[in-house]
Amino acid sequence: MKIRLIIFLMFYLILQGCVGVSSTGIFGTGVSVAIDPRSVGTQIDDSIMQKNLTARILLIDKNYFLSVKTKVLDGRIFLTGKVEDPEEKLKLTKLAWETQGVRSVRNDIKIKENFNFKQSAKDILITSQLRTALIINKNIKATNYQIDTYKKKIYIYGIAITTEEKDLVLKEAKDILDVKDVIASILLVDNLRIQKD
Repeated sequence: MKIRLIIFLMFYLILQGCVGVSSTGIFGTGVSVAIDPRSVGTQIDDSIMQKNLTARILLIDKNYFLSVKTKVLDGRIFLTGKVEDPEEKLKLTKLAWETQGVRSVRNDIKIKENFNFKQSAKDILITSQLRTALIINKNIKATNYQIDTYKKKIYIYGIAITTEEKDLVLKEAKDILDVKDVIASILLVDNLRIQKD
C-alpha cells in the first residue's frame, strides 16, 4: 500500500513538471510572453500602456470596468464595449490618444441599447464557436487573438505570423452561421515595430 502511494506521488510530481506554469503579475500572463511574436520590450510597453489607459478610464467611471475593454498591440490601441451615449465614446477615444507612446486608436465602442438576452446569448455562442475553431486549427496560434462579438458582428484583434494565418482566421470567422460581419484588426508579425529575434 505504501509503495503504491509513493509511486503515485512520484508520478504526480513528475507530471506536474509537464504542465505549463502561468505567472500573473503587473505585466500580465507569463506564458504568453514565450509564444507572443512581439519582442519582450514591446510586450512590456504595450502592457504598461494598457494598464495605464485602463486605470485612467476607471478614474472617469468605475462602471467602465465591465463595459469597456482595451487591447494594446505594438502601440496600437483597440477599444471595444458599450457606453450610454456618443459623448462618452468620444471622451474615451480622446483619453486613448492621450496615452504616452500610442501609434493609433481604433474605437469599436457601441452605444448601449435595451438588454436583449437572446442577442447576448447568440453573441456569446458566436465568440465561443470562433474561439474553438481557432484552437482546433493547428495552423493558427489562437492565443494571439482577442475576439469580441456584438450584434452578430465579430471583432478580432491580434497578431498573425503569416498572411496565410490571417486569411485562415478570417475564413473561420466568416464560416460561422449567422455572422453579419467580421471586423478584423490583425497585424502581421512583419509589420511590427520590433520583433522577436
